[in-house]
Amino acid sequence: MTASYQHLALADVQPGMVLSDELLDVHGKVLLPEGTVLTTEILALMPRHGISALPIALPEKSPVEQAADHARQLERIAHLFRLHDPDDGEEWGANALRRLVTEYRVGKEAA
Repeated sequence: MTASYQHLALADVQPGMVLSDELLDVHGKVLLPEGTVLTTEILALMPRHGISALPIALPEKSPVEQAADHARQLERIAHLFRLHDPDDGEEWGANALRRLVTEYRVGKEAA
């Protein structure tokens, strides 16, 4: 599965979008492989198979966009934990939670 994807309702999917994962029917058989570029014809067949939403791959972000996203995440985490001093040994629970949230949102290198 592609790392960054979103589930879109079939009505919101446009031709040219790419599947982020293989698409299975109700019996578990592969209808379309991962990476398929969707066409109008393919999209027209989805309701016949009971498909109402598709996992769509998102375009890769540039390093500048990724850095900006990380900065926004760190700023948000700082705001959420603004009442807790990260250097205060007495608040080890809040500090541990902050570290875990930071690792989850932006990775271990930022924690």
